[in-house]
Amino acid sequence: MKIPALFKEYIWLVRTIYRARRISLVELNERWVETDMSGGVEMARTTFNRHKDAIQDIFGIYIECDRKDGYRYYIGNPEVLEDDSVQNWMLSTLSLSNVISESLSLKERIVAERVSVDEQLLEKLIRAMKSGHRVSIRYCQYGSPQSFWTAADPYCLKLFHQRWYLLGKLFGNKYEMFCLNKIVEIKIQEHTFKMPKDFDVADFFSPYFGVVIDEEMSTKRIVIRAYGDERYELRDVPLHKSQIFRSWQSESELIDHPELYRDYADIEVQLKPTPDFIDYLLSKCGRLQVLSPPSVINKIEERMRKATEMYNHQTEEK
Repeated sequence: MKIPALFKEYIWLVRTIYRARRISLVELNERWVETDMSGGVEMARTTFNRHKDAIQDIFGIYIECDRKDGYRYYIGNPEVLEDDSVQNWMLSTLSLSNVISESLSLKERIVAERVSVDEQLLEKLIRAMKSGHRVSIRYCQYGSPQSFWTAADPYCLKLFHQRWYLLGKLFGNKYEMFCLNKIVEIKIQEHTFKMPKDFDVADFFSPYFGVVIDEEMSTKRIVIRAYGDERYELRDVPLHKSQIFRSWQSESELIDHPELYRDYADIEVQLKPTPDFIDYLLSKCGRLQVLSPPSVINKIEERMRKATEMYNHQTEEK
């Protein structure tokens, strides 16, 4: 479904101002009249102001004006367009949706991944988060025919690998992640709660790779060697926000010193080696090698040993 024309204009304004960093209304209109949306007509200041207010209300993105700099406009909170924020996700999703909707003749040649979620359940959780109400959750873990009830304060929602997860605070100040696909039923309680003012969702998830959390596990400095094309994959799509390259062979180095060519690069990350992170490393077996610390190397070796034993046992049965 095509997004409304107004939303297309909102998206265009945010993207244009963000890319320009600072831009006057005159400069903005010069770019605006070049688009098909404008019909060759400049955007009136009153229209611009209405759009600016709507963008703030809908997306939480602030378009500020620096009067000392010739009344140039800029994004007042650019971090929301640079991080894994809901604003960035919404804008990207709407932009992509519009591009695809205008190319329906190619629908048989565009393959998308489905995000599986019960929209009513998601809506109920968001309602509870807004009103600050505790929720009762009937949960069924994979591999178990039995479900169980638990109560949690709904702190935040996170999308990871096409699945939605809820971070809930349980009794005793313990945190738990719930996959929405495994929630059988949810009820909003009368009991209310208040989010701590010093609780930062981004900080909470910063030491984790994905959605497996372990508050008792310590953060490790992990050094990984990436071989072949995996070097470039990690350069373009970092493994974690903390990722830094400890060694990287540039094209200029190859030209100046071809005899020093190496088919790898070393990166460093600071995170907790939770099971989902170990799973990721094992999925890249042969392309990623953990160099340190020994505790993470031991986890990899143990998992690989069990896998080898499983396949050896399978061969013996044949």
